Amino acid sequence: MRHFCWINTVGLLLGLNGLVRSLDLTSNSNLVLYWGQNSYGQVGSQNSLASYCGDSTADIIVLAFLSVFFDSSNGLPVVNFAGSCEGNYFDGTTLLECPSIAEDIVTCQSNGKKVFLSLGGATGSYGFQSDSQAETFAATIWDLFGGGWSETRPFSQTVVDGFDLDIEGGSSTGYAAFVAAMRAYYEDFTEKSMYISGAPQCVMPDSFLNDAMIHSYFDFYFVQFFNNYCGIDQWSTTESGAFNFASWDSFAKTLSYNTDAKVYLGVPASPSAAGTGYVDVDTLLEAAGQLMGKYSSFGGVMMW
Repeated sequence: MRHFCWINTVGLLLGLNGLVRSLDLTSNSNLVLYWGQNSYGQVGSQNSLASYCGDSTADIIVLAFLSVFFDSSNGLPVVNFAGSCEGNYFDGTTLLECPSIAEDIVTCQSNGKKVFLSLGGATGSYGFQSDSQAETFAATIWDLFGGGWSETRPFSQTVVDGFDLDIEGGSSTGYAAFVAAMRAYYEDFTEKSMYISGAPQCVMPDSFLNDAMIHSYFDFYFVQFFNNYCGIDQWSTTESGAFNFASWDSFAKTLSYNTDAKVYLGVPASPSAAGTGYVDVDTLLEAAGQLMGKYSSFGGVMMW
């Protein structure tokens, strides 16, 4: 990802300043960045995680992805950060140890950023057969990346700030149970606040997360307004087209388990980052400004 100018411009015009700040759950000007999948498309072109944490531009950085829930050889999950993890596999597993990313997470957190780990993705192998399997998986995730303990922690003793569900395949089974189980671990963890986000498609209802969003507590919805007929490229000043942020605002306030959950305008950060839905920075800023003033659920912009 080499989108510094684009991202910094959006951050500045959303109302951010040049000082490090902490995440404000009630703010409507937060900026979320996904990192890890090298959407620029050239080997070695992905900037380090820490390079996005030097100023106030980003509030949340989401690591993409934990792409396999249960590896067939050992039952452990698999992470894939497009070559940015320079470590080795833990003995007898297909789970990577990522010391450089661990160091960068610490840097980001010390600069006031929240770092989430995203589970899923467009091409991963994942899903649950039952609620009990989802609850067991939550225990594994907590031990590997949260406040638990394991000998095979990819980020060593560094604890991420939350988990994101980017579920684009399989079924809806188990995700509400997974979120509820994670929340139970959060309640007993006193070191810091922890969060849950979801990244549904803008099409409603979302095929995979709708049930979980209705029956379990999410803090944020990073809605993907791209690669869909309801994307940001369909926005107009009158909101008369297929763009459906209004429907997501209504969902968050009336159907969501957490009726205070914030909805983010998810957009591609470059033309190559998505098949459809990219708009220029002027269009994005005009749209974000209108949504910010019109919908109280609006939390900011998410960039893929």
